[in-house]
Amino acid sequence: GVSVAEAFMDLSLESDGRVLINYPFLNQDLRAVEEMLADPNVVMGLADAGAHVGQILDASQPTWFLTYWVRERQICSIERAIQRLSAAGAGLFGLSNRGRIRPGMRGDINLIDWDGLALPLPTFRHDLPHGAGRFVQGAHGYESTIVGGEVTFERGEHTGARAGTVLRGRTSAT
Repeated sequence: GVSVAEAFMDLSLESDGRVLINYPFLNQDLRAVEEMLADPNVVMGLADAGAHVGQILDASQPTWFLTYWVRERQICSIERAIQRLSAAGAGLFGLSNRGRIRPGMRGDINLIDWDGLALPLPTFRHDLPHGAGRFVQGAHGYESTIVGGEVTFERGEHTGARAGTVLRGRTSAT
C-alpha cells in the first residue's frame, strides 16, 4: 500500500541500511524474452567472467530458466531445456566431448530434484582480497554434481574433489 520509494526507505530504516534490493531481470517484456527463448538460434549462456561480482549476479540464469521458464511457464520440455543448457553451448564453443551423455564423453552431470529446485535470495559477502565484496547466490535442488565421473558437490556442499580444468585459450577440451 505504499510507493516503491517509501517501501525502500522503510526497509532501509528497519535494516539499518542493510536492505538489499535485487532486480535481476533487465528486460521487463516477458513476451519478448519468451520469443527469444523460443528462437532455435539463441544459445543459453550469460557471464562476464566475474568482472562485476560486486554489481550483478548472473550465475543463477540456468536455475531461473529451469524453474521459471520451464517448470512454471512450460515453454519447453525439461529434456529440451537441458539440451539447450548443455549440448547447445558445448557445441557452439567447440567442446566436442561435453554436453551429452554418451560413451567417450566427459560425463558432467547434475542430478536434480525437480520439485525442490529453487533459488534462495542472493547475499553479499566481503570475502575477496582486501575485503572486497561480491554477490553470492546458491540454489536448492541440485542433489549431486558429477564432473568427469567424480562427485564434486552433494546437496550444495563441495566434496573436495577437483575434477575440472580451466579452459583457457583452447578450442576443444580433452
